[in-house]
Amino acid sequence: MAGPRRDTRGIVEARELFARVDFRRREPAPELRPYLEHYWLIDWDLTEPYASHVVPHPSVNAVFQRHGDEPAWGEVAGVGLGLFTQKLEGRGRVCGVQFRPGGFRPFAPRWPVSDWTGQRVPVTDVLAGADARTAGAIVGPEAEDARVASLDAFLLGLEPAADPQALRAMTLVDLVRTDRTIRRVAELAAAEGVSARSLQRLFAAYVGVGPKWVILRYRIHEALERAESGEDPAGEGAPDWAELAAELGYSDQAHLVRDFTATVGVPPTAYARQAPG
Repeated sequence: MAGPRRDTRGIVEARELFARVDFRRREPAPELRPYLEHYWLIDWDLTEPYASHVVPHPSVNAVFQRHGDEPAWGEVAGVGLGLFTQKLEGRGRVCGVQFRPGGFRPFAPRWPVSDWTGQRVPVTDVLAGADARTAGAIVGPEAEDARVASLDAFLLGLEPAADPQALRAMTLVDLVRTDRTIRRVAELAAAEGVSARSLQRLFAAYVGVGPKWVILRYRIHEALERAESGEDPAGEGAPDWAELAAELGYSDQAHLVRDFTATVGVPPTAYARQAPG
């Protein structure tokens, strides 16, 4: 792992978010990297309320937060099926853990990951090592390095069990994310040498959503990032949506526009126009 991702995929109006809050990604301890994408840390001190919007990755997150003078609390957020909106106001802090798609099950092996899909559940109900003091210990330190160390200590204490099926699921999702030729479930099943039904079962148990959903979500992430930049890949002019639709495996531009609008709330052309230059 070469360090946390630097892209803004999934963040709606990313530049606006970064102008309002202090957002960072940090790398976990080496023993945790096979299971985790990264930690994500947010601090804010706002004079007026602000709503952030995210098109979630096919990932489970553990989120520890404190808003103003309220007690710290933690939750496990399963894969979000729709646009996630979080209202921020006053002062606050979040320390989040984004697991790799397929990487959460070793930390909570008793349940299929699909049990958490679309759910936000107290962390104490899911992760056996969490108690009432966990969230405060993680978000409490002023030093960022101390918060990261607390996350490392908490997750290492859960002693995730090695699971070949989790590794298999993570590898397949990485293939979807990085290989644009994988546009349909049948192609992914063929690449793995299994039936589409076997693939569905694996994804339900370890990712939380089906392989078709993962393929579509990564398409939308790429389209959102392209709309955010307001440019084609060569940096010349506005995005060519018909060309992008073809690149992403859509049968036509209309299907891309439909999925983008249903997920983000506005068509890609409108989103690109309102994105800061």
